Amino acid sequence: MASTAFELKGKRVFVAGHRGMVGAALMRRLAREQADLLTVSRSEVDLRDQAAVNAWFAAKRPQAVFLAAAKVGGIVANNTLRAEFLYDNLAISSNVIQAAHATRCEKLMFFGSSCIYPRLAPQPLREDSMLAGPLEPTNEPYAIAKIAGLKMAEAYRSQYGADFISVMPTNLYGPGDNYHPEYSHVIAALIRRFHEAKISGGGNVVVWGTGTPRREFLYVDDLADACIHLMKTYSSPELVNIGTGEDISIAELALMVAAAVGFRGEISFDASRPDGTPRKLLDVGRLSGLGWRATTSLEDGIRLAYLAYRADSDGRHPSDLPVPDNGPILRINRR
Repeated sequence: MASTAFELKGKRVFVAGHRGMVGAALMRRLAREQADLLTVSRSEVDLRDQAAVNAWFAAKRPQAVFLAAAKVGGIVANNTLRAEFLYDNLAISSNVIQAAHATRCEKLMFFGSSCIYPRLAPQPLREDSMLAGPLEPTNEPYAIAKIAGLKMAEAYRSQYGADFISVMPTNLYGPGDNYHPEYSHVIAALIRRFHEAKISGGGNVVVWGTGTPRREFLYVDDLADACIHLMKTYSSPELVNIGTGEDISIAELALMVAAAVGFRGEISFDASRPDGTPRKLLDVGRLSGLGWRATTSLEDGIRLAYLAYRADSDGRHPSDLPVPDNGPILRINRR
């Protein structure tokens, strides 16, 4: 795998999706790089609008692009809003990648997602597992759109020599996450449910699914650091998985989140809700070989995420909030 130095200092760097969880983390990390950061709100330029995207790129001419903009959500959102997840993500990827090529952008990073790997691919998931088997049905539209974006970046690289690279993050959590009661990812959903139960005095929190699936989670600021490292040092058509290389069952995760929140009641599992893929763990050997490893433990990251959630709710800085009184969980009840 070839690598080459790419300096961000002094470059015009566009973070597409800067208001999302990933984009905001990238902005925090890029503040240390002395780059000229470019952003644009959806009200100014809808990235699904090809003409608007082309005009903005022609005017701003970014030298580096982090394509973190996407329509994202948890298992319910993916399975419910199937048309939107397919169309929106196809449009965003194709418009931004083509505009970057047309304006001779020096480097672009495309963000895939670990959910695009086959449902029953061998664990841990290697980068060469993509397209090796059927996808998970509940998020197939999103996965297809992301695979198309990855292949588009690869095609522009092979045909035009564009320095477009792709990364494959695992499940993410942290500041800026979406806490929608139906459409959020699992850690955000659990934080909200346990917090609301704690505040209301509720004695039971229901967790969707059986609790048996295993998932890997990466704190979003660790992701941002990995992406800056790869943007500066990596140049190759091969995907790069970004994760911790460790996983945990949803039941174990629920206990960990409950402890971080300070919830002391009962946890039930609703097996009528979908579990999704049985296991999803990334092989991070390629990333480790490139000199990067995650530094935030899951336990510490969940505490930080909960402080950020409370800060958003209370309008205060996380450092001003008291640490939760972490008591024991009474018991787990499987329905």
